[in-house]
Amino acid sequence: MSNTKNRILALFTILAVTTSCNITLRPNNQVMELVNKATQTTGQATNLPVHMPDSVVVCRAKQCAPVHLSMSAEYIYNSLVALLQNNLHQTALICTGSDTTHSCIETYIAMPITVGITPAYAYIDAVKISDVTLQKGKKTLNLLLNYNVTFNGQTPDCTPSRTLAFVRDAKTILFEDSGYNCKMTTISTTEVKTLFAVDYIDLDYGFIGGYYSIGLSGPAYGGGNGYMLLRLPKDAHPLAPALQTPKQRHTEEILESTITGNLHSNDEQIFSNVQVFPIKK
Repeated sequence: MSNTKNRILALFTILAVTTSCNITLRPNNQVMELVNKATQTTGQATNLPVHMPDSVVVCRAKQCAPVHLSMSAEYIYNSLVALLQNNLHQTALICTGSDTTHSCIETYIAMPITVGITPAYAYIDAVKISDVTLQKGKKTLNLLLNYNVTFNGQTPDCTPSRTLAFVRDAKTILFEDSGYNCKMTTISTTEVKTLFAVDYIDLDYGFIGGYYSIGLSGPAYGGGNGYMLLRLPKDAHPLAPALQTPKQRHTEEILESTITGNLHSNDEQIFSNVQVFPIKK
């Protein structure tokens, strides 16, 4: 009889402890939402639109400040023109960045895609600025960009991206393209479209940061979005022009005597630097 009472008492104790644990450890709705976001799989493409920044930060003379406080859209456009033209025919590195510290987290950006029926990841780690053209009367730039796209260790052949960069106002700086094609499968080509909303420009060190959205359509489809940084080789400040060596004095005297017909100059002085070649008959 005592053993039965002990078993019943132990059972009630376990139920009480379990019930109390469930009551005390039961998460609220906010905690459950955070847990669900944290446990979501990253193998599926996101369909969220690109995040539009509330303000744009520009760094110049080792100082950073929001654009709308002390800069105009024309100043941003002119600075962006100088930055991109200084890096013409250069390759800029692309990395996954932090929108708060404006520093790189990964040396590439990655997005989940599906190639045929095979899940894969596409990576972009660099882009070459092949051409920069200004449009007359508009705050826009026509760019020709060559992205370095890879997926699952393969590098497909991609066409250049015709990109339009424009400064709508002091808070809206966008890079968008009409789509470029990549040969990811033997069946057909895949079209890639990119949208880049800039929120950070460093004119001293050549950084451009912003939120991107990249989508793929075709035999390989998918995409993703996030925050990335462009690390340009050169800054926005033009380099000093190459200095030319001054002309020698005796050369100037020879030219002057030849043109003016100075009688004090002789043939030996005039033709001292002339090499005569034999003429074949």
